[in-house]
Amino acid sequence: MMCEVMPTISEDTALSQRGSQSSASDPDSHFEQLMVNMLDERDRLLDTLRETQESLGLAQQHLQDVIYDRDSLQRQLSSALPQEVE
Repeated sequence: MMCEVMPTISEDTALSQRGSQSSASDPDSHFEQLMVNMLDERDRLLDTLRETQESLGLAQQHLQDVIYDRDSLQRQLSSALPQEVE
């Protein structure tokens, strides 16, 4: 029985030829770059979200402090003003 032997394909040659071509022509390379870009964008958005949440927390704390001060001043004002006589 005879069988035909296929020629050996050197991966080094394929990689060097692939590297000399535009990386956009390689679907796997394009997909990999797209995934990297998406992960970078996700990380950037998560950082922005974290910063925004911290900022919101500080603003809410400041609001609570201002509300407390307002209520305290309102009580002081009410006690200092003469009561209306009916």
